[in-house]
Amino acid sequence: MGVSWWKSEYHYEYTACDSTGSRWRVAVPHTPGLCTSLPDPVKGTECSFSCKAGEFLDMKEQSCKPCAEGRYSLGTGIRFDEWDELPHGFATISTNMEIEDSTTESTENCTLSKWVPLGDYISSNTDECTATLMYAVNLKQSGTVNFEYYYPDSSIIFEFFVQNDQCQPSADDSRWMKTTEKGWEFHSVELNRGNNVLYWRTTAFSVWSKVSKPVLVRNIAITGVAYTSECFPCKPGTYADQQGSSFCKLCPVNTYSNKGETSCHQCDPDKYSDKGSSSCRERPACTDKDYFYTHTACDANGETQLMYKWAQPKICGEDLEGAVKLPASGVKTRCPPCNPGFFKTNSSTCEPCPYGSYSNGSDCSHCPAGTEPAVGFEYKWWNTLPTNMETTVLSGINFEYKGMTGWEVAGDHIYTAVGASDNDFMILTLVVPGFRPPQSVMADTENKEVARITFVFETICSVNCELYFMVGVNSRTNTPVETWKGSKGKQSYTYIIEENATMSFTWAFQRTTFHEIGRKYTNDVAKIYSINVTNVMDGVASYCRPCALEASEMGSSCTSCPAGYYIDRDSGTCHSCPPDTILKAHQPYGIQACTPCGPGTKSNKIHSLCYNDCTFSVSTPTRTFEYNFLPLANPVSLAGGPSFTSKGLKYFHHFTLSLCGNQGKKMSVCTDNVTDLRIPEGESGFSKSITAYICQAVIIPPEVTGYKAGVSSQPVSLADRLIGVTTDMTLDGITSPAELFHPESLGIPDVIFFYRSNDVTQSCSSGRSTTIRVRCSPLKSVPGSLSLPSTCSDGTCDGCNFHFLWESVAACPLCSAADYHTIVSSCVAGIQKTTYVWREPKLCMGGISLPEQRVTICKTIDFWLKVGISAGTCTAILLTVLTCYFWKKNQKLEYKYSKLVMNATLKDCDLPAADSCAIMEGEDVEDDLIFTSKKSLFGKIKSFTSKRTPDGFDSVPLKTSSGGPDMDL
Repeated sequence: MGVSWWKSEYHYEYTACDSTGSRWRVAVPHTPGLCTSLPDPVKGTECSFSCKAGEFLDMKEQSCKPCAEGRYSLGTGIRFDEWDELPHGFATISTNMEIEDSTTESTENCTLSKWVPLGDYISSNTDECTATLMYAVNLKQSGTVNFEYYYPDSSIIFEFFVQNDQCQPSADDSRWMKTTEKGWEFHSVELNRGNNVLYWRTTAFSVWSKVSKPVLVRNIAITGVAYTSECFPCKPGTYADQQGSSFCKLCPVNTYSNKGETSCHQCDPDKYSDKGSSSCRERPACTDKDYFYTHTACDANGETQLMYKWAQPKICGEDLEGAVKLPASGVKTRCPPCNPGFFKTNSSTCEPCPYGSYSNGSDCSHCPAGTEPAVGFEYKWWNTLPTNMETTVLSGINFEYKGMTGWEVAGDHIYTAVGASDNDFMILTLVVPGFRPPQSVMADTENKEVARITFVFETICSVNCELYFMVGVNSRTNTPVETWKGSKGKQSYTYIIEENATMSFTWAFQRTTFHEIGRKYTNDVAKIYSINVTNVMDGVASYCRPCALEASEMGSSCTSCPAGYYIDRDSGTCHSCPPDTILKAHQPYGIQACTPCGPGTKSNKIHSLCYNDCTFSVSTPTRTFEYNFLPLANPVSLAGGPSFTSKGLKYFHHFTLSLCGNQGKKMSVCTDNVTDLRIPEGESGFSKSITAYICQAVIIPPEVTGYKAGVSSQPVSLADRLIGVTTDMTLDGITSPAELFHPESLGIPDVIFFYRSNDVTQSCSSGRSTTIRVRCSPLKSVPGSLSLPSTCSDGTCDGCNFHFLWESVAACPLCSAADYHTIVSSCVAGIQKTTYVWREPKLCMGGISLPEQRVTICKTIDFWLKVGISAGTCTAILLTVLTCYFWKKNQKLEYKYSKLVMNATLKDCDLPAADSCAIMEGEDVEDDLIFTSKKSLFGKIKSFTSKRTPDGFDSVPLKTSSGGPDMDL
C-alpha cells in the first residue's frame, strides 16, 4: 500500500482494518526473504484517519507532514491530469450498441472505437459504437470524484455513473450529462465508502453524414481513496512554490518547467512557449501571416485609418533573417456612413434613431403620417463592432476561450482575424433580446415566422475550413443550423425565426481541423458583408411602412389591422382578404397581398394558411367523384426499412404524416430526445421538437439502445405548407411520378396532396417538397396502409422531394347513383320486388346509401289467361249471333227474288205493276234485290260490285218465259 520515500530495504504498510476499525503498521521487505531483523509491528492509525490536502502521512512517525515545494497532494485523493497514455487502473472498452447477439463482424467494427488519450485530456469516440472509460477504486471513507468535461455536440449521448459493491448504479438523475455552454465545465459526484466503479460512456447518434464532435474529459480527481504516504511531483509545465500545496500552478507564457519544479524558467529571447509549457520552441521569422489589418474607430473629424496588428500571442521574431516588418498604417479616409437606423453624432460616433423615426445612416427623419417604422437591425458598414455583438476565440487544441478578438471590422465587411493556431474557432455572436412581429402574425398560431435573419457571407479557403452558423434560444445551447465547408462564393442565407424569445446567433470559423501548431493558413478567411434582422424589439428603422390609421382625439394614429386584413395604401383602411386567399402578413399592403389558395384548398378564418377540409371533388367525362377523407385526418406514422451504419447500428427513417382537416393545424410532431432521455415521459418540454404536416426523424429502437424509449434524433420538417390537392401529377413545380408506385388498376384517379417545407439547405436550395398519393383500395380498412417508393426506401430519391402512397377504403369516392344497379323480380302471388345492389367490386364509401327494396302489386299470368279465354268465348258467341242474323236476312232476300222471277214469267210479258215491285210496308229498306239465282259468296260479291249501270242503278238480268234474249232493265 505505502511506497518508500527513503532508501531502504523495506517499507511500511498497514494491515487490513479489523471489525473494531483498527489496524497495524508492519514492515515489508522490497524483495521477500532478502533481509531480516525487520522492525516489529506497531498499532497503526485509526482506519478513518486521513491527512488534509497538501499533506502526506509519514509512515515512520505515523503523522501528517506538509508536501515539500515542487510537490503536491490531494490528502486522501488522487488526480489524473496527464493523458499521454491511459493511466494505470483505467480501462476503455467499446461495444456495438445492439443488445441482442450481434454478429462477429459488427463487434469487430467497434473494436477501435475507444476513448483516446490526447495529452491534456482524453477524447471520446464519435461513431455509433458505445465506448466506455472505466476506473475502479476502493474508498476508505466517503469521498468525491470530480472532473472537467467539454461536451459541445448534442448528437452524442454522454453519461457518467458509478456502481457500488452490489453493482447498483448511483442516483439516476446525475448520470446524464448536459451539453456545455461555454468551454469546459466542472462535474462532481459523491462516492460512498467501499468499492466504486466509475463509468464514462458515450454513444453518437449522428447517422447522417455529419461527424459528431467528441466529448473531452480532463483533470479527474478522486478523494477518499486512502491515506497518502507520499506527495506527487508537479508535472512538467507546472510548479509549486510553497510547502503544503494541494495543486500545481501553470507556468506563464514564455516560461517552462521540468517535473517537480518550484518555479518556472524564462525562455531565451529567441524562443517562446505557450502557457503551461515544458519546453521552449524556436521563434520563427515573422511573415505576412503573422499580422492582420483592422480599421480604427472614427475620430472627432469623422476619419478612420487602416491599421495593422501583430496576431496574438506574438510568437515570431522581427529581428530574424528574412523577417517582415509590420506595415505602416494607411492614410486617413472618411468614415463609412452609419448603419441604417443610426445617425452620426458630433463626435462622429453612431447612435440609434429614436422610435418613430428612420434613417439611411445619416440623419434621422420622422415617419410620415400613416406610416410606422419597420424596426430591426441592418448592419452593412463595419467601422466598429455593434454593441450587441461580441467576438472571441475558442482554442481548437484545449477548447478554452481566449481573451482575443476573433473577427475584425474592415469597412464594408467583417472578417476572421489571425488566431493562435489554425484550428482555433473564430467566434462572432449577435444577441437579440426579443422580437416585435406585426399583430396579424401574433394571431397566427400555425405560420411560425416571427422574424428572419439574412446575412451575406463569403469564405476563401485553401484547405478544409468550416463556417458554422448556430442559433441559441433563451441562453440555451447553441444548435448548429448550417455548415459550409471549403470556399464559398459571396452568397446570402436566410434563417426563419419561429419563437419570440431572446436569441443568440453565432458564426464560428475554423480554418482547419488538423491539430497543427502554428499559422499556415491565415489567408483562409470568412467574410460577412451584411446582417439584417427583422422585427427586433428595441430595434431601429431604415424605412417606414404604411400602417392602418385609427382616428383619435390627437388625430389619426397607427393601429394594427385584424388578422387576415390588408392595408389600403391610399386610405390607410383595413380590408378583409377575399375568400380562399392568404395574406402575406409581413407585407400586408393592397389587394395583391392576398394570394389565392391552390386547387382543392381553402383559407382559414384569419387568412394565414390554406388547408384542405378533407373533402375533394373531381369531374371526369363520365361522372363526378366526390371524396371525404375525414377518416384519414389523424396523424399516422410510417417507418422505412431498417438501415445500418458502417458500424452495424440499426436505425429507421420514421415519418409522421397528417393529411388534412384540423382547420389547417399542423399535427405531426418529431422530436430530438438524445440529450433528454433522462426526462420522464410527459415532461420532455426541453426536447427539441418540430411540428409540421409531415416530419421525419431518425429512430433507433429501444431494443437496440436498451433505453426505455427509443432514441429519436435529427427531426426534419418535410411539409409546412399545403400547395394544393389535385389529380394532376404536377403542381407548382412539384411532380409526383406515377412510376414510383405500382399502377392504379380500378379506374379511379389517385388524389395527390402537394406540400412544401420552409427549410432551405445547401443540398435543397428551393426547400423540400412532399407528395401524398391517396388511392382507393376497397380491401384496406381505415386508416389503410402507407408505403414508400419501392426504388427509394427512404421516401426520397434525391433527398429533397419525398413521396408517399396512402391506400385505404377511405380514399374511395363517396357513393352515388352510378355505383349501384337495379334488379326486378318476377311477379309472385301478385307481388313484384325491386332490389338495388352495389356494383362489384364496390369502389365507393359513404355517400348515399342503397335505396330500400321496393314492393309493387302485379297481375299474374293465370289471370290474363282467364281474361283471354273469356274474351275469346264472347267473340265466338257474337260471331254466331251475327251469322244467324245475316242468314235470316239472306233468306228474306231469296224469297223476294223468287217472287220477282215468278211474276216475270207472265204471258203478256208486261212489266209488273208498280206496286207489285214496290217495297211493301213492313219490309226493310236494305232488302235490295240483287241476285237472279243462287251463286257462291264470291260470285255474289262480284255481281254486287260489277252489275251497276253507269247511271248508278243495278241491272238485273231477267229471262223471258220463252227463253229469248235477255233484257236489261
